[in-house]
Amino acid sequence: MRRAGILLHPTSLPGPGPCGDLGQGALDFLDWLCEAGCTLWQVLPLGPTGGGFSPYDSPGTLALGTHLLSLERLVQDGLLPAQALGDRPPSAADRVDLEALEGWHAPRVARAARCLAQEAPAALDTFRQAQPWVDDWALFRAVTLAAGTQRGWWDLPAPLRDRTPAALEAARRELRPAVEEHVAAQVLVHRQWQALRKAATDRGVRLVGDVPIFVSGAGADTWAHRGLFRWVPGPDGVPVPDPVAGVPPDYFSPQGQRWGNPLYAWEAHRAQGWRWWRTRIRAALAACHDVRIDHFRGFCASWAVPADALDATSGAWTPGPGRELFDAVAADLRADPPAGLDPDQPLPIIAEDLGIITPDVEALRDGLGLPGMKILQFAFGGSVNHPFLPHTWAHDRWVAYTGTHDNDTAAGWYAATDEQSRDHFRRYVMRDGQEPHWQLIQPLLASVARWAIVPLQDVLGLGSQARMNVPGLGEGNWTWRTAPPPREAAWRLRGLVEVYGRGPSQPPVR
Repeated sequence: MRRAGILLHPTSLPGPGPCGDLGQGALDFLDWLCEAGCTLWQVLPLGPTGGGFSPYDSPGTLALGTHLLSLERLVQDGLLPAQALGDRPPSAADRVDLEALEGWHAPRVARAARCLAQEAPAALDTFRQAQPWVDDWALFRAVTLAAGTQRGWWDLPAPLRDRTPAALEAARRELRPAVEEHVAAQVLVHRQWQALRKAATDRGVRLVGDVPIFVSGAGADTWAHRGLFRWVPGPDGVPVPDPVAGVPPDYFSPQGQRWGNPLYAWEAHRAQGWRWWRTRIRAALAACHDVRIDHFRGFCASWAVPADALDATSGAWTPGPGRELFDAVAADLRADPPAGLDPDQPLPIIAEDLGIITPDVEALRDGLGLPGMKILQFAFGGSVNHPFLPHTWAHDRWVAYTGTHDNDTAAGWYAATDEQSRDHFRRYVMRDGQEPHWQLIQPLLASVARWAIVPLQDVLGLGSQARMNVPGLGEGNWTWRTAPPPREAAWRLRGLVEVYGRGPSQPPVR
């Protein structure tokens, strides 16, 4: 089915708090999507954030980020008194207020979680039974916060670092109130997210999630499942990931990129029947209707960089698991389909196949029947047969974007790109470049791609100041917030969505 959608992370939603959340602003955005004729809402990873507020460096791949919790909803649920919101800091119009998020929002989330743990302990028990991973997550949070570690579990005392049974049991006993608080916080954020998922489903909107292939080396996943990753002994017995993940040098990055994530010990995953990955994909599909897997090519081969290397030039390719992993995931989902999943259809996965893509990656993607990605910003200034130009797409099995969260906005791209690319773009779309965002959206929606997704910034025509992420920049990313998007933008988008057969047939009421 041809669909259109919007890319917008929940933290970017408008609202009264220091960060976009799962409250009324999220419901209002769902209604705006419907008015625009869009049936897809794509988000970034939903877990707790890592360094620089990055959702791609989460310390817990199965947890949801409690920074997404709506405090107003917690008041409505009787878990916070209304006066707890009376001293709310003024909300910045276009940025997440990280200081207020940590100093004002987080303590109120903790207060509500403690209230739930005290008043409804059975709710925590029920959640534990359905989500057994939460015990490791809650204990990880409790012990690392109590120890004041700067780097995660590597800095814990050796018995806790190495998870000796006696140390774990002692920590559970001594830190029980904190552990229960972190379990309760997950109950709360999962409740709010599932309520939003239902609201989306009721409106005919599919939520598209995001699963980064790699995980944080210092997070709960590597602490609880160390044997599934590649380590070498470091100083004082501290395990060190070696080699680490990255990408090789290319036209855009002559030194490559050294990400630093631990690589997988694929044989250990195979020995466990791919259980960790089956659990991870199942959790992602419980949260969203479809998921994008970031750096899909890593399942064929990953760029392994020596841990002591300063850049990625000395890396080498190391094999991945290939189709075997996905066949195990598919079999698991067929045996026990999550709500709304058709087990007879291909996996509801988008393969992020950008970068250096080799024939084996294309064969894996196509053999699984997965759509790949096309990015229009990359299409101009080169060959007339560039593979991202819509006229070269021989089939519809693509999810196409004007740009992703890593790109500049369409308006920012047009202003900053070279004149050769601008000239190619103007001639391709047969327009004057006065509204480059709409002139990029139009061929995207007209294309044969099954799904067409536009960052909200491009619908609004915003410049580079609204960019979500600049790869390689350690600070200042991930904090952009939108004002309530105007109805006029929804109507204009809907006109194109309808013309190109991607949405409802009836125009909105004006």
